[in-house]
Amino acid sequence: MKFKMALAGALVAGFVLPAAAWAQTTTETYYVVQDQTTKKCTVTEKKPETTTITVVGGAVYKTKTEAEGAIKTITVCTTTK
Repeated sequence: MKFKMALAGALVAGFVLPAAAWAQTTTETYYVVQDQTTKKCTVTEKKPETTTITVVGGAVYKTKTEAEGAIKTITVCTTTK
């Protein structure tokens, strides 16, 4: 009985530990970006690779909610032109 419990524990650890390590390395990042043509700010998961869309605010956010809240405080996103 003890052997079966130890074996079950080893199997669970064998599956859980790699999954936990993967979850720590795949942290999501969010950026507040502005389309230079329309001057509209949005939140994206990827850093833009074009010159027509630029990162504004200079920060990388850990959650989408945090980035959406930052849009309200970034000057170029709140001023109308």
